[in-house]
Amino acid sequence: MTSTVPQGSTDITPEEQRQLDELYAAFSAAHMTPLWTQIGGLMPVTPKSDSVPMLWRWSTLLPLAERAGELVPVGRGGERRAIALANPGLPGTAYATPTLWAAIQYLGPREEAPAHRHTQTAFRFVVDGEGVWTNVEGDPVAMRRGDLLLTPGMHFHEHHNTTDRPMAWIDGLDIPLVRTIDAGFFEFGPDELATRETPAASRNERLWGHPGLAPVGAPAPKASPLMAYRWEHTDAALTAQLELETEGHPGVVSPGHAVVRFTNPATAGDCLSTMRCEMHRLRPGTSTPLTRTAGSAVWQVFTGSGVVTVGDERYEVGTGDLFCVPSWAGLAFDTDTGLDAFRFSDEPVLEALGLGRTTREDRA
Repeated sequence: MTSTVPQGSTDITPEEQRQLDELYAAFSAAHMTPLWTQIGGLMPVTPKSDSVPMLWRWSTLLPLAERAGELVPVGRGGERRAIALANPGLPGTAYATPTLWAAIQYLGPREEAPAHRHTQTAFRFVVDGEGVWTNVEGDPVAMRRGDLLLTPGMHFHEHHNTTDRPMAWIDGLDIPLVRTIDAGFFEFGPDELATRETPAASRNERLWGHPGLAPVGAPAPKASPLMAYRWEHTDAALTAQLELETEGHPGVVSPGHAVVRFTNPATAGDCLSTMRCEMHRLRPGTSTPLTRTAGSAVWQVFTGSGVVTVGDERYEVGTGDLFCVPSWAGLAFDTDTGLDAFRFSDEPVLEALGLGRTTREDRA
């Protein structure tokens, strides 16, 4: 006998209840779950992220990284002295959001981090310091304050500190995304550095780092062929946007809010296939609209200070502080002094799947 009791009905006879109990027990034994008991969680009206808004203060992160530098060596096995930012809404993981991994990496004086490569796409963003070179496929790339350095997937890379001072920076990777879709591969590289050269400009910069000019004789790989986006160019672009706004010309995303996106010079798309990287600048006295974006993001304050609202949380932030924005959580900034901040997100993945969505609304 098949039950004909409508979904949600409270008028169920004991016999019908017994049949339903048997049905659900049969589902469980067959490793099945009926949609009608799960639809609220599987198909919410708006995204309901397991991750939560979270703030990590640079004043806490850096001393802990320094202490790790005293106690934990860098070498084969551990590979990197990188300490991940773990979102409390994602227990049992070392993820900042369900798709993004963020960490502070610390390299001591004269230290070397050996070569390896992996499917996961990576970048480094430097909030302070210089003197470290990252060799990407044997091409030495200097790391300096304000620079964005790329390591596309399956590119051998290694780091070495040429100075008597330690240096720390943030790493961003798509580790959670790659883990979720079971697409991860990893390989060790040689124990010895590919090169100890320390040029001011890497070969990839010399070839691809000229605005609007693409080398005709060079192949255009899928990943960005440019590994370094220098602060002087980022700073100049943000400054020009705000100058043009003052002169009455378009360019800013909202009053007092300039943004540049780091792009692949061969394709004009995002610089990385799975992560979007941007730098934001807010004039002193700026308040931004409330923005919601499908997909998650991690931010680091580069200079200045302000108040950031993420969902129901409100944080006072300053130089070096990092915070995450879960999918569809409202985001807004207020700053009296002005603020520069680096942002990375999973938006290229969502847009490639036709799932990208952003809304902006004025705040009362």
